Amino acid sequence: EAELVKKLEQGRPLRIKAGFDPTAPDLHLGHTVLLNKMRQLQDLGHHALFLIGDFTGMIGDPTGKNATRPPLTREQVLANAESYKDQVFKVLDPA
Repeated sequence: EAELVKKLEQGRPLRIKAGFDPTAPDLHLGHTVLLNKMRQLQDLGHHALFLIGDFTGMIGDPTGKNATRPPLTREQVLANAESYKDQVFKVLDPA
């Protein structure tokens, strides 16, 4: 926390990172809270980095207990990732 305060006091822009697993073609409402906050931080001069976890998307739920996260093929994951990018950059500045 002290390091964060120091950077803010020095006027240094922060690098904000958020990662999502492309387990479905569409983002859901829960993603919007973080994306909107990231956009607010971008508007304040900070850098937002949106990460897509392609490998984690392919393994699904490793416990096998969650049928809503089945393993996906690489092609499915890449298609979902493209869909995520189309949706995310309606909120975030891609620059």
